[in-house]
Amino acid sequence: MAHSSSGACLDARGAAALYQQHAPTLFAYLRRRAASWEDAEDLLVEVFVAALDREKIFSIPEKERLPWLLRVAQHKLVDQYRQATRRPSIPLDEATDDLLENEDQGPEQVALRHEAQGHLHQALQRLPASYQEILRLRFVHDLECAEIGAVIGKNKGAVRIMLWRALKLLRARYDESLEKRHSHDP
Repeated sequence: MAHSSSGACLDARGAAALYQQHAPTLFAYLRRRAASWEDAEDLLVEVFVAALDREKIFSIPEKERLPWLLRVAQHKLVDQYRQATRRPSIPLDEATDDLLENEDQGPEQVALRHEAQGHLHQALQRLPASYQEILRLRFVHDLECAEIGAVIGKNKGAVRIMLWRALKLLRARYDESLEKRHSHDP
């Protein structure tokens, strides 16, 4: 689709105005939820690229633009979370804190804690994918039930029920994992 030079100028002004109007709110939202300042900046760019792609955002009534942009931001966060879980990493300061925290513990306590974390990880892996996602959104990324609902397309009440069921099943799977371990001990 070819634009005249005046149409391109209007598009650029519209994009700049849209960015100035909504970027601070979107960035604050993303910064509270993203792992780092840089990740929030990258996600903000992705939100506006998606919004300006084929000028979708300008077909939306002005009062509905910020909610639409926030939904896009939520989806971009979820995409980032999913990618991060495929390639898990831990920030250096957290790893250092963990090492310093473990200085006070003997090797046996550290080993027991790692073993418990391993059982928890196994129990999580045995949950349905939808339960894994909802637990990750709530406890790893600290999203509220309403925010999770917006991400997964369910209302807040349904999210609460799913969280309760996921936690109940996680507890059962964790207990099963411990029972298997104890049944194999000499």
